[in-house]
Amino acid sequence: MRRPRAMPAGAVEELSRLLKEAKTRGEFQRVQCVWLRAALGMSSEEVARAVGWHPVSVRRVQARYLKEGAAALRGVGRGGRRNENLTIEQEGALLRQFLAHADKGGILEVSTVKAAYEGLAGHQVPKSTVYRMLKRHGWRKVVPRPRHPKSNPARQAGFKKNSA
Repeated sequence: MRRPRAMPAGAVEELSRLLKEAKTRGEFQRVQCVWLRAALGMSSEEVARAVGWHPVSVRRVQARYLKEGAAALRGVGRGGRRNENLTIEQEGALLRQFLAHADKGGILEVSTVKAAYEGLAGHQVPKSTVYRMLKRHGWRKVVPRPRHPKSNPARQAGFKKNSA
C-alpha cells in the first residue's frame, strides 16, 4: 500500500474554519473527512467508521480536496438534471408558443406539444415526459365536472314532472 499524499501547509486551520462555516450536514461531513486525516492522521477506514461513510467515498472526497482545494468541499452534492432533453429555458420558450392559445380559453392538446417537443429534442419521447414538463412549468389539466357535487337527481326528476 502506498503512502498517502501529504496535506498542504495550513490545511488544518483552513479545515477547522470550514467545519464551523458548514451549512449542511453533507458539507460538514465532507470537511470532517479531510479534517480527521489532516489533524489526527486517521486512515480512510477509521474516518469512514467515524463519519458513517464507506472508505471509498472518504478517499474520493480527500482526493478531490487535494486536487481542487476547499472549493471541492463546499456546496451541494451531485444533484441536477443530467438526462434532460431540453433546458428549463428551452422548455419555457416552447410552452410560450401555446400560451396565447390557452389564454384565449383554447384547449391545449398534449399531442401537439409532444410533436413540438420532439422536433426540438430531435427524437421521440414518451407522453409522460411532456406531462412532467407541463407540471414543472405550472400547467395543470382543468376539466369541467360532469355534474354538480350537491345535485340531487330525485329532486331534479320531481321538478321536471311538476314544471310541465
